[in-house]
Amino acid sequence: MPELLELEQLVRLAGPLMQTRLLCEVEAGARRFPVWAFLLGSARADAPAVGFFGGVHGLERIGAQVAIAYLRSLVMRLAWDETLHRQLETLRIVFMPLVNPGGTWLGTRANPNGVDLMRNAPVDSPEPVPYLIGGQRISARLPWYRGAAGEPMERESAALCALVQAELLGRPLAVAVDCHSGFGLTDRIWFPHAHTAQPFGNLAEMHALCEILDRTLPHHRYRLEPQSRQYLAHGDLWDHVYLGATRGSVFLPLTLEMGSWLWVKKNPRQLFSRHGIFNPVIEHRHQRVLRQHIAWLDFVTRAAGSHARWLPTGAQRAWHEQQAMVRWYGRKG
Repeated sequence: MPELLELEQLVRLAGPLMQTRLLCEVEAGARRFPVWAFLLGSARADAPAVGFFGGVHGLERIGAQVAIAYLRSLVMRLAWDETLHRQLETLRIVFMPLVNPGGTWLGTRANPNGVDLMRNAPVDSPEPVPYLIGGQRISARLPWYRGAAGEPMERESAALCALVQAELLGRPLAVAVDCHSGFGLTDRIWFPHAHTAQPFGNLAEMHALCEILDRTLPHHRYRLEPQSRQYLAHGDLWDHVYLGATRGSVFLPLTLEMGSWLWVKKNPRQLFSRHGIFNPVIEHRHQRVLRQHIAWLDFVTRAAGSHARWLPTGAQRAWHEQQAMVRWYGRKG
C-alpha cells in the first residue's frame, strides 16, 4: 500500500525525533498488516496533546492521506524549523493515520471481519437511530455492522481507544481529529455526541475553539456542529472514549467529514468507481484537498499548544456555554 510505504519513509527521515509504536497487527486474507502510531514532542503527562487519525474506513483513503500529508509536513520541518522544535518542547503530537489497513487493502468501508469500526464501541443510543446507517447487528454482509453483541471490540478499535487513553486523556487539553470523507457538499467538523442529541460536557470549550477559528481563518469552509444534528448512531468510538475521559480535564474529539459529494459533482464519472465516490480522483483536486486541510490541522495543533490563551474559565466559560447552546441547539443553556 502506498500509505504504508510513505509512513516507512517518514520514520527513516524523522530518525530518533519521532517514536513509533506497533499497536496491533491485522490479517486480510493471506496478508498481515501493522497498525502504527507515531509520536512527537513532549513526554510530560501534563503537556497538552493533539492526535490525528485517519483510515478508519478503508474506502475513504483521502482521510489517511490527509493525516499522512500533515505528518510529512512536520517531519520535513524537523531539520530546519526552530519554532517547531520549541513547540514540541511543550506539546505532545500523536498520529494514527491508518487505523484500518486491512479495509484499505480490500477497498471496503469495514475491516476484514466486516465490522464498521465507527459503529464498534459499546455505546448504545437511548434515542431512535436511522435504520442500518445508525449501526446494525443483523449481518456483516450489510454495511454499518457493529459486530456481535457482547463481543470485544475489534483489534483496530481497541488499539485506537488504548492509544487515546494513554496519550490524550487526563491532560489540561487534548484534541483529536479523525479524518473522514463521504458526507454532503460541505466540509464539516463534527463533535460529540453521536449517540444522543443531548449537549456534551465541553460545549463551552468547543465554542471557544470555534470562535478563535472564525477569527483566525475568517474565510474557512468548515461547518462546525454536533454530529447529532445530522444523524444519531450506536457504537461511536469518539463518544466511547469521551465518556471515559477523566473529569476535570478537557478532551475535544473532532471528526473532519470532507464533503466528497462536491468532488462527484465536479466529476460525475467518479460515480462509476467505488473509490471515486469517497475520494478526489483528479490529481490537481487531490492536491488541493491536501493543501486545504493541512492548514486546518496546523491551526488545531497551534490551538492545542496555546490553550492557556483561549480556554475559557469562570464567567467566561458560562458565557461560551450559553452562546454554544444558542448557536447549535437554538436555545439558551
